[in-house]
Amino acid sequence: MRLSPLLAATFLSVSTHAANWPQFRGPDAANTGDGKPPVHFGPKTNLLWSTELPPGHSSPVIWGDRLFLTGVDGGKLVTLALDRATGKKLWSSPAPAEKLEATHRISNPAAPTACTDGEHVIVYFGSYGLLAYDFAGKELWRHPLPVPVVEFGAGSSPILVGDHVIQLCDSDVNSFLVAVDKRTGREAWRTARPGHRRGFATPFVWRHDGTEELIVNGSLKVSSYDPRNGSLRWTCRGMARVANASPAAGDGLLFIASWNIGGDAGDRLTLPPHAEFLAQHDLNKDGKLTLAEFPSGPFRDRFGQFDLNKDGFVTKAEYEGMGDQFAQAENAIFAVKPGGHGDITDTHVVWKHNRSLPYVASPLWYQGRVYTVRSGGMASCYDAKTGEIIYRDERLGALGDYYASLAAADGNVYAVSQKGTVTIFSGSNAIEVLARNEMGETVMSTPAIVDGRVFLRTAKRLMCFGRR
Repeated sequence: MRLSPLLAATFLSVSTHAANWPQFRGPDAANTGDGKPPVHFGPKTNLLWSTELPPGHSSPVIWGDRLFLTGVDGGKLVTLALDRATGKKLWSSPAPAEKLEATHRISNPAAPTACTDGEHVIVYFGSYGLLAYDFAGKELWRHPLPVPVVEFGAGSSPILVGDHVIQLCDSDVNSFLVAVDKRTGREAWRTARPGHRRGFATPFVWRHDGTEELIVNGSLKVSSYDPRNGSLRWTCRGMARVANASPAAGDGLLFIASWNIGGDAGDRLTLPPHAEFLAQHDLNKDGKLTLAEFPSGPFRDRFGQFDLNKDGFVTKAEYEGMGDQFAQAENAIFAVKPGGHGDITDTHVVWKHNRSLPYVASPLWYQGRVYTVRSGGMASCYDAKTGEIIYRDERLGALGDYYASLAAADGNVYAVSQKGTVTIFSGSNAIEVLARNEMGETVMSTPAIVDGRVFLRTAKRLMCFGRR
């Protein structure tokens, strides 16, 4: 951990009035910070402190003088607490997972972000389930959950809604949404999600008209649930096969974005009839297909998605189910108005676009506009109420993929590339890049922007930036 000597005395304590960042994407999952953070920052510029961390993709959450993350330390899943003012490590607590789940080559078993209410620190690991700690690091309860049946690992983060911890557990079989009591860890309700396969988005609480809706992006459709009991309120079709980005809201509307290969009109994957495919490729004539029997190309690349139960074989039911997924998938960003019940696809979608879509980075509502960023550093901006395109696919000058969600503060938008470039551009009618800050390391996590400071996790460390 490194702290500038000139600043050490300044950060001995944090004001009791300091803002908090209690979950993935901060208060209300709006990903909007307060204060006046620096525009130019990096390992040698406006760095207040830097602390080495074990590997992990979870984003920082902050409450009072504490900061919480997760990681994989010496083969163990751990929850970490740091001092918010200095970055000093305060405690580390291991999870009781017997083995680490498999993950995508660029992911990590510590990908979901923690959440906190100022008393409880809640974490989720796909390898184990939910765990709660107090601020001193004492384990309060544990709630084991099934390991997701997906070779890419878990990605959805827990959120707190009233007295409930909500966790999405979408996988290739037996997807469900669960709520547990935040004080005891006892299960309050569980809702099955039939038809939903692997998904990595985090649930979102949409507050409007004196009510709360639990919004969950999933395979082929977005769904609304009652957070009190998990009952389904409405669904809206128009999603990709795999949900990565989480929802956003503003101006009385809900904003949904999803993209995946095969969901564009000119790039749709179509499977031949099962009998025809089997006759061509079932070499041993056993009525099932193995990876070796799948032809090279986009179908073999998705063998793990065909093989729902991961037994190494694709049956007729699995094959035809994947064909339905390909046929129904749609890549889009769209706005939904409140008041829906049942299937609202044809009644409550206010506007929609099918181009220039983010893959993982969640959309951002900020000051009446909706912003997105996609691979290659291409930013788009829409009028939130009307969907009018303000600009589309404007180049940020920072290539690569974008996994961190867009953030905003002080009139500016922050886009973080996997390569570690933080591009800051103004929220105006045209792209005006104010800075491209190089972190020198890979970045997969979403920054937290609190009290004019930027907390950013890289592959090896957590850095805190602020004006000097």
